[in-house]
Amino acid sequence: MKTVLASLNAKYIHTNLAIRYLKAYAAPEFDIELAEYTIKDPEMNIVTDLYNRKPDIIGFSCYIWNIEETIRVVKMLKKINPHLFIVLGGPEVTYDVPEWLERLPEVDVIALGEGEETFKQLLEALNRGDSLDTVFGIAYINEEGKLKVNPQRNKLDLRSLPSPFRFKEDIPHLSKRVTYIETSRGCPFSCQFCLSSIEVGVRYFDREKIKADIRYLMENGAKTIKFVDRTFNISRSYAMEMFQFLIDEHRPGTVFQFEITGDIMRPEVIDFLNKEAPPGLFRFEIGVQSTNDHTNELVKRRQNFEKLTRTVTMVKQGGKIDQHLDLIAGLPEENYDSFRNTFNDVFALRPEELQLGFLKLLRGTGLRQDAKKYGYVYMEHAPYEMLSNKVLSFAEIIKIKQVEDVLEKYWNDHRMDLTIEYLVQHVYETPFDFFQEFGAFWEKQGWSRIGHQLEDLFKRLNQFLIHQQIEQLSIVQGMMKWDYLTNQRYKPRHSWWKDGISKEEKQQVIHSMAANPSLVSREFAILSLSEKDLFKHAAVERFPFSMEKYLESGEILFNPEYGVIIYNGDKMEKKTFFLSQKKLVHALTASI
Repeated sequence: MKTVLASLNAKYIHTNLAIRYLKAYAAPEFDIELAEYTIKDPEMNIVTDLYNRKPDIIGFSCYIWNIEETIRVVKMLKKINPHLFIVLGGPEVTYDVPEWLERLPEVDVIALGEGEETFKQLLEALNRGDSLDTVFGIAYINEEGKLKVNPQRNKLDLRSLPSPFRFKEDIPHLSKRVTYIETSRGCPFSCQFCLSSIEVGVRYFDREKIKADIRYLMENGAKTIKFVDRTFNISRSYAMEMFQFLIDEHRPGTVFQFEITGDIMRPEVIDFLNKEAPPGLFRFEIGVQSTNDHTNELVKRRQNFEKLTRTVTMVKQGGKIDQHLDLIAGLPEENYDSFRNTFNDVFALRPEELQLGFLKLLRGTGLRQDAKKYGYVYMEHAPYEMLSNKVLSFAEIIKIKQVEDVLEKYWNDHRMDLTIEYLVQHVYETPFDFFQEFGAFWEKQGWSRIGHQLEDLFKRLNQFLIHQQIEQLSIVQGMMKWDYLTNQRYKPRHSWWKDGISKEEKQQVIHSMAANPSLVSREFAILSLSEKDLFKHAAVERFPFSMEKYLESGEILFNPEYGVIIYNGDKMEKKTFFLSQKKLVHALTASI
């Protein structure tokens, strides 16, 4: 019987680890085909491809991000071929099984929980024509039309699992996609909004096998390897061993990502990473979720924010590891004002990325069971996102979503760090207030429904600040110009502002710099650039204050100054220089 395991991934760059474990475990008795698509692919295209493979059995890996698209594919396939045997598995269908089987008569079997041994036993039973009663860990509607849920088997010994990474068909894609790897299953914590809280204890894979897999992946071109362990650093000795291995064995261009629990990270581990890890090799994802102690207590989340702050700060000071911090809006008893405090607490750490998510009432979690207790109203279908609760209205959810929209564009993408830093420190009472007011303005203008290029983002922030009538407008506009020019790889052909220097003024600046390079700096003089070179490769702009002084000390001195950014594509590093207006006037007077 030909078997295909399929998954609809969120993006093309993602890969599905689960179906690879199932394929590896079923071998050599069963040769399973893998079929991966994305949730953006037209369903007819997916159905056509699967049909052309001529399977007898298809298994789908189901999650909150793909379940609705998967259901539509399943229904179409069953209409085309009523004899096709369809199996669903994954965290989304493991819970509320009666509801799923009632809703989806097209599905023959749901595999519950850990699926490697279950799926292989199911294939063996189908191959022999045995009753489904003999297969542990599955649910189905029997011949009498009654729900049958077979007891689940004991947990697997992860050390015995075969590698899911040794398939030749995966090799051409390793450099282009994210490779997911797990070194453990389970989580030591009991956060009631997370499915990982359901499995008690942590089980580990064989360390040497994991290391061999990582070597194999790097040898075959893998560039981004993401560890999906819920708490990678729960064991200090294990984390240290793996960090050391990855530092010793890594290849240039490879990045390893981990989910880290920040408040249990020991300072000596961070010291080790700050000294030994090459820059950019590691990336940490840290779930903060909330800094409200009462909220954390209600969801059984043990977190010491003081220690977490220490960890994030030490890692940031090391300058080698980017950090992605997560927040969840809508947790119990976290109202709008409390979430504002949470946001400001975490933004104060200045993570490279701050992700603002919204609570999802996942099937099987304690918080979904307690939904009525906290007055939750949430979506009926995946992703089950909350719409309101006793302390947070839908109107307030909308406001926080406005924050999320501009946070992603203006902080996480790091298009104008200098500008945003000044705004949140000197113009607005708190960072949250800036993102909230800008987000509300953004929504009112209808910009959330249209696309935008880089220049559009600068224009729209400028329009917002003019509308706000802030006192420091000329300063902020100067910083925006600087951010725009310094974040370009090549000299921009056009600028988004209309009040730039005139052509004659630019000619004066460039002529003076070429004629008197020492007037600028010794470093500039060493470059020996002609006027022609500067006209071709330099962008020149006048600022109402000394940008050089501000970059050095954060002090605003209202001494007008020219900033000169020299671009040369990939041939040399972009260089920036400054020339005060006073020096320019002196040079021009001397030349006369």
